[in-house]
Amino acid sequence: MNVLVKNPPSIALLNEAAMGAARQRQARLTKPPGSLGRLEELSVQLAGITGKELPSFREKAVIVMAGDHGVTQEGVSAYPAEVTRQMVLNFLDGGAAINVLARHAEARVVVVDMGIASDLPPHPQLIVRKIGYGTANMTRGPAMTWAQAEDAVAAGLEIMSGLVREGVELVGTGEMGIGNTTAASAITAVLCGAPVSDVVGRGTGIDDEGLARKVAAVKQALAINEPDPEDPLEVVAKVGGFEIAGLAGVILGGAAAGVPVVIDGFITGTAALVAARLDRGAKAYMIASHQSVEIGHRLILDELGLSPLLNLELRLGEGTGAALAMHLIDAATRALAEMATFDEAGVSDRSD
Repeated sequence: MNVLVKNPPSIALLNEAAMGAARQRQARLTKPPGSLGRLEELSVQLAGITGKELPSFREKAVIVMAGDHGVTQEGVSAYPAEVTRQMVLNFLDGGAAINVLARHAEARVVVVDMGIASDLPPHPQLIVRKIGYGTANMTRGPAMTWAQAEDAVAAGLEIMSGLVREGVELVGTGEMGIGNTTAASAITAVLCGAPVSDVVGRGTGIDDEGLARKVAAVKQALAINEPDPEDPLEVVAKVGGFEIAGLAGVILGGAAAGVPVVIDGFITGTAALVAARLDRGAKAYMIASHQSVEIGHRLILDELGLSPLLNLELRLGEGTGAALAMHLIDAATRALAEMATFDEAGVSDRSD
């Protein structure tokens, strides 16, 4: 077993002292208690994650991991597999939705080739951690080997560790991979114990016939591979994707480093589910950015006990929801730090 997967960095409990101090300050700010709702809860969680009464995040990144999927041979996507490579080049050129939204959030975009089916030209903003040239077709056998699943998780841990050394303080998760909603559906069905029909959605916009093929592909993959729901790494190896496994490592690495990890939609939610099964302590470091229209995403959020900050009917992926949620994170921390207390403003508190 890969040493990083066998002995992952430990994840500490949230800092209760910092959370208590943040709650006390929230109670003294010039507003009725609880009137900023989820922003108040978020600020307290961020204090616990960072160990700082007044957390702030200057260095932000959205990690977009990409990989191809052999299951596209089953006609499960509205787009050809070549789009994975093409969109990664678009990310590197700065022309995709995630580039626009990340710039607006003042976050850098970190693009990682975890398993694109072809080699990309060298680029200063591209990290290559290619585990393979796309996964195998999971309807005919395991998507990857056990060793590949371990290596992918370890790659995510290493990348996250490197970003922390560079000073990154807040991380969003994103992905790109034609066919990856099919893999995510299979993982979710296994780990949530849900019927396949309750987790398979339309992904990039497939029609009814495509949806039927997708449901059939997931059912066949589960029947052939029989992944063990008690072994999340086996589930990833049999029906997952290189980018999903890599993002699970990113989430574990962020939690171990005391860095908040903003989960995007269905695919990164699946990675979060895997990470939480590998180490339950990781859940406390997760922030759910939004509720995707993919039907399986609600199951994941419920399983993780996460409440999304936004519901904008997003279904793009790439980390777009995570980038949008960074604005709310900034709002929560700035309100905590910059609002005056009743004493400072000379405002009368509640009479009781």
